Amino acid sequence: MTVGRKEVLAWLEALQRVYAENSEFLTELDSAIGDADHGANMDRGFTAVKNELLGEAPWDLGDLFKGVAMILIRTVGGAAGPLYGTLFLRAAAVCAGKEKLGAADIVSLFRAGVEGVQQRGKAVPGDKTMVDALLPALDAMQTALGNGGALSEVLDAGVAAAERGMKATVPLQARKGRASYLGPRSIGHQDPGASSSYLLLKAAAGAFRQSEPPRST
Repeated sequence: MTVGRKEVLAWLEALQRVYAENSEFLTELDSAIGDADHGANMDRGFTAVKNELLGEAPWDLGDLFKGVAMILIRTVGGAAGPLYGTLFLRAAAVCAGKEKLGAADIVSLFRAGVEGVQQRGKAVPGDKTMVDALLPALDAMQTALGNGGALSEVLDAGVAAAERGMKATVPLQARKGRASYLGPRSIGHQDPGASSSYLLLKAAAGAFRQSEPPRST
């Protein structure tokens, strides 16, 4: 099965709802180790995506993701804007000229995005950043794809791994960003960027599942 413009738009609309609903939660996480604005920033960014882009979104998926990236870079404050903007910008390059995406394309999309986030933020696993959710998710999706998994199975594997990675940030000491200034005091707090990354993947799994017909029993 393939993902098209309809499913991608559903994902972006879901992200607007998810970040609005979780704005206070993400901000609470960020208040412990950051600037206390991550939830508000993500909410503002994806609300702007919905208001500015979705009504007249381009058919080409590369152009659509590029539009998302530009809006996020412009409207999302702190480090999240450039990082999430880079994720979608790299995804745009993979999707250039395409109107349909298969499971392998979806994995390639996220691989390019995660690589972009790492290059932009210079983070590695264990730094207590969004990479701690994104990299395990990517590895799990690649494994599921290699094992012949359907799109929903590939995405579900990624979501489960992202959730584990997110929770695993709690005992870590931050080595990147504002949280790193706290030293040992950053231990015991879940990373807000890893949390918003988990929510991004979970929303994708829900939206893209629309493209798969129910399996016969």
